[in-house]
Amino acid sequence: MKGMGNMMKQAQKLQARIAKMQEELADKTIETTSGGGMVKVSANGKQQIVSIQIEKEVVDPEDVEMLEDLVMAAVNDALAKSQEMVASEMSKITGGLSIPGLT
Repeated sequence: MKGMGNMMKQAQKLQARIAKMQEELADKTIETTSGGGMVKVSANGKQQIVSIQIEKEVVDPEDVEMLEDLVMAAVNDALAKSQEMVASEMSKITGGLSIPGLT
């Protein structure tokens, strides 16, 4: 039974480290662009979009679809990079161990 108690303590420590990491990741951001830098999107470690910047040169009322595509591409890339950032930080804590539901 002593081994089980020790394992529970280890799990609690791991849980605390993960909670701290998640708090820290909320403050970390990544930025990505599309359209040669015409659309910039920033996302945080909670996979939330925190800013979108669109250069006025790319805003063409006659071609709204292009702008929509550029925004969608930048947002999807920002979210993917944010997920990569979280996975990288998580692997530092878990030692590369894949724990379902944590990444």
